[in-house]
Amino acid sequence: GRIAYRKAEQLLVCEPQLTVISPEFDERFHATGATLIQREYAALDVMGFSLVITATANNVVDQQIFDECESLGIWVNSADDPDRCTFTLPASMRRGRLLITSSTAGASPAISSWVRSTLENTIGPEFAEAVEILAAKRAAFHAEGVSTEDVNWAPLIAAALEEARESSKRVPQ
Repeated sequence: GRIAYRKAEQLLVCEPQLTVISPEFDERFHATGATLIQREYAALDVMGFSLVITATANNVVDQQIFDECESLGIWVNSADDPDRCTFTLPASMRRGRLLITSSTAGASPAISSWVRSTLENTIGPEFAEAVEILAAKRAAFHAEGVSTEDVNWAPLIAAALEEARESSKRVPQ
């Protein structure tokens, strides 16, 4: 479903060997390259995996999966149930190589999502270009043998963002 896809989407940037077991799939799964197994979960389906996410909306099945993962030493995340998680997935957003995450360690995913949404509306696409500008400046400092620990980055960041904004204005839409 929708929640399973949202969680899988966070992993897809790592190009995992993704397998999804479900009686039905969010249509977006078909474009992911994931192995889709259309059926209910069966005992020990988790064997052979190193990371498992449950989003079944069925507490009995989620508990079974959690117990099996625990006994096999497999990392498990149960959607909307922090007590059945050995790891959590933060809400995240990307602008090029800039990755921003927000997490409450499972206590309130709604707040994490709200923070992500707020940042998505604040941090525009120019940040992706600014990261590249600053990466080049950092590499230039290193090439000159200058440590970047003592560099006052604030004005350089402001200048990079301004340059990126100006650059985006020159690009025909």
